[in-house]
Amino acid sequence: MADATQDFVHELLRRFHQRVDKADASIRDLRHETSAIRLLTQACQSDINNVYTMLHQHEDRLDRIENRLELRELAEAQARFEPHP
Repeated sequence: MADATQDFVHELLRRFHQRVDKADASIRDLRHETSAIRLLTQACQSDINNVYTMLHQHEDRLDRIENRLELRELAEAQARFEPHP
């Protein structure tokens, strides 16, 4: 009788260890997936920052071009009123 009880307890412990091992493997997989998602999010954030940097550079360039056009238009308008030799 005691031998049967020990076998039963041993079987229960073996099953318990198998379930814990499966849980550990699942947790490990979730950690890897979370890490992959974190890396993907950081890559996306880096891409967005690069786009904003390029947009800012284009805005600066456009501002300089608009400034030059305004200066040119001002010079052309002023040249109309100056006497020509």
